[in-house]
Amino acid sequence: MSYLVLCVGAFTVARFLLKTLLVLAQTFVLPGKNLKMFGATEGAWAVITGASDGIGKEFALQLAAAGFNILLVARNEVALTAVAAEIARNTASKVEARIQLVDFAKHDPAPLNALRSVVSDLNVGVLVNNVGKAHCSYFVETVEQEIEDIVAINIGATLRVTHAVLPGMIQRKRGLMLNVGSFAGQVPTPMLSIYSSTKAFLTTFTSALAEEVRSHNIMVQNLNTYFVVCVFSPPFTTNCVLMLMRSQATKMPGITKSSMMVPTAATYVHSVLSKIGLSCGAALSDRPDTLTPYWGHALLDYVIHVIGWKAFFISYFHRILINRRRAQLEREGKQQ
Repeated sequence: MSYLVLCVGAFTVARFLLKTLLVLAQTFVLPGKNLKMFGATEGAWAVITGASDGIGKEFALQLAAAGFNILLVARNEVALTAVAAEIARNTASKVEARIQLVDFAKHDPAPLNALRSVVSDLNVGVLVNNVGKAHCSYFVETVEQEIEDIVAINIGATLRVTHAVLPGMIQRKRGLMLNVGSFAGQVPTPMLSIYSSTKAFLTTFTSALAEEVRSHNIMVQNLNTYFVVCVFSPPFTTNCVLMLMRSQATKMPGITKSSMMVPTAATYVHSVLSKIGLSCGAALSDRPDTLTPYWGHALLDYVIHVIGWKAFFISYFHRILINRRRAQLEREGKQQ
C-alpha cells in the first residue's frame, strides 16, 4: 500500500512539474505557428466578424500587416469603412480590404446568404469569430430581447459564419479558425450568466470541431481571454471579452487603462498571433484546442486550474462584477 501511495504521489508531482514547465515554456519561450502556413503574403483572405472596433479591429489591422487580404464583417458601415481605409493607409495597397454588413442579432437570412456567397469565392485562410455581446446584470433583471440577442450573436453568428467558411478551407486543405472565448466560459460567472454560458458552448464547439477538421490540415482554437482594454463604437455591442461591464442603466465601457492583467487590444492580438497552435496557460488542463495567449491571463489560468476550487472563483468573479457595477453607478451619480 505504501508503495502504491508513493507511486501516485510521484506521478502527481511529476504531472504538476510538467504542467508548470509546459505553461512557462509556451507562454514565454516557444513561438507559435507561422501565419504563412495559412496563406499570409500569398493572396489568402482573413474573415473577421465584429471587426468595427476593439479586438476585431486589431485582428484586422495585424492580419493585414502580416499579408492577408481582409473581409471586415459587422453591422456598422461607417466604422468598417474607417477600418478598411486604415488598412489601406498602413499597408500601402499591398492587401485588399472589403466590408460586409451583417447584423447578427436580426433573424434575416439575406445578409447571411450574401456573406456565404462572398466567402465562397475567396481563398479564406483565416476566420476570426470575434463578434459577441456581453451583459452585466442578474439573470432576473435581464430583458428577454437582451437574452435573445446574446444567444443569437455569441452562438448563432459563430455557427453560421463557420458553416459558410469551412467548406472552402476543407477543399483547400488549409485554414485557421480562431474563436474569441472568455474566462467566463471556463468559470461560471454570476451577473454574466447568459454570456458565460454562450462562451462555455464555444469551448465545447471548438474542441469538437477541431478534431473533425484536423485531418484536413485546419486548426481551430478557442481563445481564452480575461479583461482587455478596448475602444468601442456606439452602441457598444462588445467584441472584447468581459470588457463591457455595465448595469441596466449604462452603456459606458468599464475599463479604460491597461495593466499587467489588462492588456490593450493591440497587445492582446499580438500575443494571439505569436502563439498560434500552442496552449500557454491552458496547457494540460483538459481543454483541447484552447489557447490562453497573453502572459498575464496565462498565469491566472494556470493558477485557477492548479487550485481547482471552482466555487471559490465563481464567488471571486461575482465580487469583481458587483464592485465594478457599484463603482459605475457611483460615477454616474457624481456626474448627475
